[in-house]
Amino acid sequence: MQNRTIAAPIAAVAAAIALGAAPHAMAQAAAAPAASTPGGIVAPGIAYANAQAVVGASAAYKTAMVQLPVTYKAQIDAVNTRRNQITAQLKPLYDKFEADQKAAKPDQAALRTQAAQIQQIEQAAEREIQQMAEPLNVAQQYIIEQISDKLTAATQAAMTKRKITLVLDSQSVLKADAVYNLNQDILTELNTLIPSVQLVPPAGWLPRAQREAAAQQAAAQGAAPAAAPAAPAGKAPEGR
Repeated sequence: MQNRTIAAPIAAVAAAIALGAAPHAMAQAAAAPAASTPGGIVAPGIAYANAQAVVGASAAYKTAMVQLPVTYKAQIDAVNTRRNQITAQLKPLYDKFEADQKAAKPDQAALRTQAAQIQQIEQAAEREIQQMAEPLNVAQQYIIEQISDKLTAATQAAMTKRKITLVLDSQSVLKADAVYNLNQDILTELNTLIPSVQLVPPAGWLPRAQREAAAQQAAAQGAAPAAAPAAPAGKAPEGR
């Protein structure tokens, strides 16, 4: 057993919190168009874009990612403190497990018991850390959703200005000239439409996916046929 099994999930959460979980790669993708091919034939009315990259490169998103660690400092500090406590708790268990493994005749049954104990603590710690970080995770989704809600209008405005009638997802495009890249045009419109966002979601707010799932469940329950009424008790027919 590796002696840092719990470090990966906890460190990943902590790193996401410290950095605001910002998809910096998306922002870079929006800012770095492909190279143009000199003398190439340009087909009018077609473009490609990366919606996630545009959202990640928006001014509202970048500003929010700077403000988020300040607004949620208490949660971040609590997660980091608890992470350090769990690491300290697990270290002697890791050390003993490794030492017992190196014995001349390791007690395999005892090793399995130790491994199960360590795994149980790791799994419980991961759930605890994720629960503690949930307010921050929800805030991040709230930020992204606010910006994404303006993305359709920003895309349409960019299409109108560039006289584009078809926009392809850049991830579905094998290769294309930079002249077809609509990211910067959409980003310009998006920054105008939503220069900033709220960091703290309203009480009871749920991400769109959860809201839609709840609505579908409610609709399914409402559409379920009512149970057939029980037949009234009566005298059984008499045989002839």
